[in-house]
Amino acid sequence: MYRVIREFADLTDSKKIKEGEIYHNYSVGDVYPRQGKKVDEKRIKELLGAENARGEPLIEAVQEGDVQ
Repeated sequence: MYRVIREFADLTDSKKIKEGEIYHNYSVGDVYPRQGKKVDEKRIKELLGAENARGEPLIEAVQEGDVQ
């Protein structure tokens, strides 16, 4: 289980609307990934480290009981 440590818009989680595309936003403290969203280990590693669009860790691993 993972917790968001820096707010971000997930560029791999979007929906198309008439005006374009909307990306799912995560706030600090949110659980990643959101309920119903499946992600692969490569994406998890990108967000845990600096190999993402922001160049900094965006999530951290936590135990299930530690997420509020």
